[in-house]
Amino acid sequence: MIDVLIVGAGPIGLNCGIVATQNGLSHVILDKGVLVNSVFNFPVNMTFFSTSNLLEIGNVPFVSHSDKPSRREAMEYFRRVREQYDLQVNYFEEVTNIEKKDGIFHVTSSKHQYQAQNVILATGFYGLPYKMNVKGEDLPKVKHYYDEPHFYIGQKVLVVGAANSACDVAMETYYKNAEVTMAVRGEELSQRVKYWIRPNILNRIKEGSIKAYFNTTVEEIAEETVTLKTPEGLVTIENDFVLAMTGYRPDYAFFEKIGLTFHDDEYRTPIMKEDTLETNISGLFLAGVAAAGLKTSKFFIENTRIHANMIISEIVKHKK
Repeated sequence: MIDVLIVGAGPIGLNCGIVATQNGLSHVILDKGVLVNSVFNFPVNMTFFSTSNLLEIGNVPFVSHSDKPSRREAMEYFRRVREQYDLQVNYFEEVTNIEKKDGIFHVTSSKHQYQAQNVILATGFYGLPYKMNVKGEDLPKVKHYYDEPHFYIGQKVLVVGAANSACDVAMETYYKNAEVTMAVRGEELSQRVKYWIRPNILNRIKEGSIKAYFNTTVEEIAEETVTLKTPEGLVTIENDFVLAMTGYRPDYAFFEKIGLTFHDDEYRTPIMKEDTLETNISGLFLAGVAAAGLKTSKFFIENTRIHANMIISEIVKHKK
């Protein structure tokens, strides 16, 4: 019997494991991918908006070459954290079901069955991209995750989106001599675009180096073209790749399957106790951005590190 089973080996899942260990609780952390899988899937050249000290967990210092650490530095940091606390992490093991019977959680994964007194879902939201739901979206040239710019040298690239990811991708591929076009649903770029990126991309758009269509959606994707629905009507452009930086969402299908309930609001916020993050299922908690529902910009690593203490304190209080 495990005291605490944690789903998700991201920074907050690891922090929950650390605090559980510090309180004498047994734990296991399951992840369908690698350690800090979301960070691993970030663009290769990405830097964090947060400073390194705001990403620290377990009182392990995070030393980076600049005030804003890189993806590579973060992956190495969290690897060292896992080793220092000897956290019990099982990789490439997806949780497929969670049931509570007679006060015990029965957790089914792609590899094993577990029994646990408590479960923490720290699954983030990076696993499921928002789809455009247009013809041709399933073509190999359409990508909802971006890796690095070298692949797009000399290519005609359509970037879909208006927030940080879209602007980063547009600028990186532009600097590699890609022919970049942007399709922006709203009338302007997001106000949340990083302050050091925003003026640069606005200048590229203003001078015409990057063509941007505002109030525009993708109508159809073909092998060599993309058709956009613009305020002036349909526009078809030549295209080699579509990089759909349309955002991501929590796995609501899984949440509903295991019995979680949600507020009737625009963000489908999970019903839970604010002071403990315990859901409608006693002993099952949400940690990290999973607790924000569809408002994925509400929580980040730096303002959810406290979730581990909130949850474990409640578990210790009621430990059998």
